[in-house]
Amino acid sequence: MKNIFYTFLSMSVILASCQSRSDEPVVSGVDKQLEQALVQSSGNKGKEFYLLPNSTEYTKIPQDPRNPITADKVALGQFLFHETGLSMNPNKSQSYQTYSCASCHHAKAGFQACLPQGIAEGGSGFGITGEARKIATGYVNAQVDVQPIRTPSAMNIAYQTNILWNGQFGATHLNAATQSAWTKGTPKEKNNLGFQGVETQAIAGQGVHHLGFNPNFLFNKPLYQELYAKSFDLKTLNDPAQSAINVGLAIAAYERTLLSNEAPFQRWLRGEYGAMTDAQKQGAMLFFGKARCYTCHNGASLANMEFHALGMKNLSDGQYGTSVVVNSGTEKAEHKGRGGFTGKAEDLYKFKVPQLYNLKDSPFYGHGSSFTTIEQVVSYKNKAVVENLAVPTTQLASEFKPLNLTEQEMKDLTTFIKEGLYDPNLKRYVPKSLPSGLAFPNNDAQSRKDLGF
Repeated sequence: MKNIFYTFLSMSVILASCQSRSDEPVVSGVDKQLEQALVQSSGNKGKEFYLLPNSTEYTKIPQDPRNPITADKVALGQFLFHETGLSMNPNKSQSYQTYSCASCHHAKAGFQACLPQGIAEGGSGFGITGEARKIATGYVNAQVDVQPIRTPSAMNIAYQTNILWNGQFGATHLNAATQSAWTKGTPKEKNNLGFQGVETQAIAGQGVHHLGFNPNFLFNKPLYQELYAKSFDLKTLNDPAQSAINVGLAIAAYERTLLSNEAPFQRWLRGEYGAMTDAQKQGAMLFFGKARCYTCHNGASLANMEFHALGMKNLSDGQYGTSVVVNSGTEKAEHKGRGGFTGKAEDLYKFKVPQLYNLKDSPFYGHGSSFTTIEQVVSYKNKAVVENLAVPTTQLASEFKPLNLTEQEMKDLTTFIKEGLYDPNLKRYVPKSLPSGLAFPNNDAQSRKDLGF
């Protein structure tokens, strides 16, 4: 009887262990090959190296130690990022309280602008995904708030220590020895506050984009006052300089949670091997293998803090599809890349490596919006023939050379970038309404009509 009991017990253990193993995903074929490729491309770190945290896992999100992320601060920043009530200092009164940070970085465009050149003040309309925003009637070009370079994405911005295409914002990391370039009287002077790039840009951007902060308007709303009090010393509302800094810190905390962690590739990294299609997996194999995209686009955000010259065209005045670009100039400092900020010859025409998630939401690519499809960018890098002849060959990145991909390989690679890296649920980062009750991301008459406010 005793032997029968132990035999039964042993069989139960075996059956239980078999059942446990059957519940575990079986890794084979292209999934196994891709896992092995990731081990190599990550320097033996494996899938964890590419995994984005959940947006509420604050301790896992890269952050400025001087601006710790908290739930209340993120909630405050989410409102302020979309708050059209902050646009209090426009050049023309007709734009008073009509635009916000989200005018040029909104969820429907993958936190870009869905335009070759984002328009804050002086813009009218939205369309469906921001594609219909135009220069408002009554504005001359010089009065419109636009930048001479394509609006960068705010997605996965937590992984950038220095912000913008030239990395000019942020007092730490790559900018630790660039104090001579923090020109007094310009937005770059805000680097003297000592924050990382996300925080510095959110603070400096208020002045750049004619935003203002009036506690009598915003913080007579109970929810705003409650969230501010939980995030900062309420007494600082009486200090215009410090309250403006705090507004920027709240916005930055929110921006750091904009993580595309529901993309098929991210789900695949967490063990959902059916989240990516076979074509996406083949494209990923190329990305982390033959195409060598990972040499620049690596890590959790598939970017890095390096600057490279790829010979792409600059933004220039004129017609881009149905959009008109203005005030871009022909030889702006922004067109010179990192060198336009540092003043160093070796940095000229080198631009920061961008992140690659949710690219298809905004059909303009390159710092000068010179490409309108991901296919065009892949083809450009495959051929490695510069389109901007003003860029000296001596400045071109060593990685910029023909990839010799076949048509099918380029198609698979494009599928991975376009679909495998696409998070379909960015609306989770957008408030349902603002405490001010205003429309967002824009509040002009045409935008309110387009947005259904």
